[in-house]
Amino acid sequence: MLDGVSLDQLRTFIAAADEGSFSAAGRRLKRAQSVVSQTLANLEGQLGVKLFDRSARFPVLTNQGRALLADARAVAANVDFFKARAKSLAGGREPELSVAVDVMFPDAMFARAVAAFQKEFPATLMKFDVESSAVVEPVFDGRCVLGLVGSWSRLPPNIACEPLLTVSALTIVSPRHLLATYHAPIPATVLAGHIQLIHMDPADVSPSRVSTIQSARFWRLSHLGAKLAFLRAGLGYGALPLHVIEADLASGALVQITLEDAPSEGFLIAMSAIHRTDSPPGPAGRWFIERLKQVVLGADAHPNVRFTPSR
Repeated sequence: MLDGVSLDQLRTFIAAADEGSFSAAGRRLKRAQSVVSQTLANLEGQLGVKLFDRSARFPVLTNQGRALLADARAVAANVDFFKARAKSLAGGREPELSVAVDVMFPDAMFARAVAAFQKEFPATLMKFDVESSAVVEPVFDGRCVLGLVGSWSRLPPNIACEPLLTVSALTIVSPRHLLATYHAPIPATVLAGHIQLIHMDPADVSPSRVSTIQSARFWRLSHLGAKLAFLRAGLGYGALPLHVIEADLASGALVQITLEDAPSEGFLIAMSAIHRTDSPPGPAGRWFIERLKQVVLGADAHPNVRFTPSR
């Protein structure tokens, strides 16, 4: 008998529970009260469970009814999602969008773009692969459709690149660290005597990344939060995006140090969207890239992040 349970019965059950009466459920569903009552009676017979207590003026959910209501909602929502996804596929939209993201990309901006994407493409599943630097590889081998990478990444010829924004990265230390006592640009010979904290994926051994290592002693941390914690604890020096450390600089938990042969305003990192030239993003992926550009251009963009016009 359970195989005969229909979606219409479940929607009627949900409407009756939401409205608190069969007559109100009938108005919501544009059906007569008698039809609603009969539909629910048939459903109870098929389930072998009493969903409503009808002894009072208005029907009240039983304990079994309350337990099954959540399941009924889940089934109805899954069917709605199934229909929406089928409609999107019929219209040429991709069923899934996978994005590899470098941890240096401003997370607040990324989150705003994702929130807007979910509203625009509710039937397209999003998958994220957040990496400390090795973002090109998952795009190159097809695991991700899009990548958000920094300017240190070396791009193969079959990878297209669209500039998005530029972030500033400062070299900082704890005020308790010995390097914080230097008031002039610090030479490389002095830096060599201290532990450098770097965030780098173990798989990323590109020359542009290795060249950022300035000390003979360095600790590699693949998690940006761990690097920040180590810096606050005075365990070494390192560079982080200004939008990540702005509050620590304002409170004095971290201080900026200036290096010889390095700009005083910090290093500028260009962030770009990448994809394979032989498999460009579909309508949803293209929309997401354009939305990222709009978020960066918007009035709510972080003051320490600058938009980089597409070339």
